Amino acid sequence: MMSLSIFLSNVFTEGGTVMMSLILICLLLSALFLVKGFLTTKTNIAQSVKMRKMAAESSLLGLVIGFFASILGLISAFDTIEAMGNPNPELFAAGLKISLLTATFGLFSFIVIRVGILVLRGIQSYDKTKE
Repeated sequence: MMSLSIFLSNVFTEGGTVMMSLILICLLLSALFLVKGFLTTKTNIAQSVKMRKMAAESSLLGLVIGFFASILGLISAFDTIEAMGNPNPELFAAGLKISLLTATFGLFSFIVIRVGILVLRGIQSYDKTKE
């Protein structure tokens, strides 16, 4: 059985390391902004709100990069199919799978960060009502 790290490494590579790396950078930046937002909630609510907004923007950027890369992958797959004439269905399915990996990773990172943003927004609104 393949270990999880090898599986994730293969998926990352199959999706295209450049675009997958950009999405990962957006995910890490969003997580950093969220952590800073959580840490500054009690001391500086304005800074915390700013960090929440930055997390939202960077997570949206990761989502858009994922869909952009997916569209580029589909265009590339259709170009290959056009050049071959009558392609093998397995080859076509493999091309579609690879093109959707970036969109899936972008969606995953967006959803994870959005859950964090919702929690942070709830904490921020609770702290505002206590004042």
